[in-house]
Amino acid sequence: MTRQHWSVPETEIVQQIRDRLDGDRTDVLATIVDVEGNAYRRPGAKMLLDEGGTGVGSITAGCLEDELLSVGNRVRERGRPELVTYDLMDDDEDDVWGLGVGCNGVIEVLLEPLTETYRPAVEAFFSGRDVAVITVLDAGSDRFERGDRAYYYPDTGSLHLPDGSDATDWPLASLAGPAGELAGSGNAGTVRLEHDGGVEVFVDGLDAPPELVVFGTGHDVRPVTTFAAKNDFRVTVVGFRGAVDLESRFPDADRTVTTSPGSVDADLELGPRTYAVVMTHNFVDDQLTVESCLDAGVPYVGVMGPRERFERMLQAFSDDGRTFGDAELSSVYTPIGLDLGGGSPFQIAHSIVAEVLAVSNGRTPRHLKDRAGPIHERVEVGSDADTPAQ
Repeated sequence: MTRQHWSVPETEIVQQIRDRLDGDRTDVLATIVDVEGNAYRRPGAKMLLDEGGTGVGSITAGCLEDELLSVGNRVRERGRPELVTYDLMDDDEDDVWGLGVGCNGVIEVLLEPLTETYRPAVEAFFSGRDVAVITVLDAGSDRFERGDRAYYYPDTGSLHLPDGSDATDWPLASLAGPAGELAGSGNAGTVRLEHDGGVEVFVDGLDAPPELVVFGTGHDVRPVTTFAAKNDFRVTVVGFRGAVDLESRFPDADRTVTTSPGSVDADLELGPRTYAVVMTHNFVDDQLTVESCLDAGVPYVGVMGPRERFERMLQAFSDDGRTFGDAELSSVYTPIGLDLGGGSPFQIAHSIVAEVLAVSNGRTPRHLKDRAGPIHERVEVGSDADTPAQ
């Protein structure tokens, strides 16, 4: 597989899944369902394998992808899911998985034919709705078999089959806790249910991608949209002047909006799941935009320019009789970006998107070598996963 196909954003993988569901080809979806020790990716990482021997996405740093293409062909021919385990901890140099691939862990991968049973996942993802995709890995009775699937929607607390009907045979009482937790966090994990002889399921939380709204149409906006799109943000570019063809100037944006600073509230849906970068380079436009973002409770409002410029903006707000509390101002980041030392447009854009990533993931930026414990947080699902259904 090519590096171009290997390194695509997660949102593009889901888009590819949607496109393949609408086509007539038989693809195979590979998903990491469990990791023991260290690995490049965590449970929930996906790779789409097509009939032509091409893979889209990655589940390791490249050491297993070609092997998975081979297994995918077998799954495609048999039409049944397979659960395969790769032990990358073996130090035997005669073992292909022990040749310094860098993972040093045991990875369990579910490979399954891509069918209509996965469509509710992509529909929820692109509609901005959190969902937990629950897939049977192993069952102790004939009631379930590997690959059976249901969907848990935390906003309604409901469990449905892929066709939309109620999943009455599934243990909703036992699944609600872990499925709701994983759906909201976008994490994934394997859960053992003491139900009907015992059922092991993989719960894959798909949280809707966060939206990054970039206010401004200057040439320095394009690198920000490029990096943001590759980091799985849904990118909206907002322009306040109608003379610029926003779609052609910002091809990486998911959408573009032309409005006025005074109409931001009416034309955009800003809120706690929106992140904003304000870089119009116009003081009044920036001021009105910042006010709209703070009023909407946007958790990250990055403002281009030096600290003194924002202090002047606060004074202008005060002159207009508008003041902000410390809690509101805590969401303002100016000067924008992390201190990475770069000064070129792409280096600045890199520092901006890195800061938004840190805020959206609830992290304080620092060197990984200074981080105690594993790089990726281990997910512990709720204890009610072990409780029999009532």
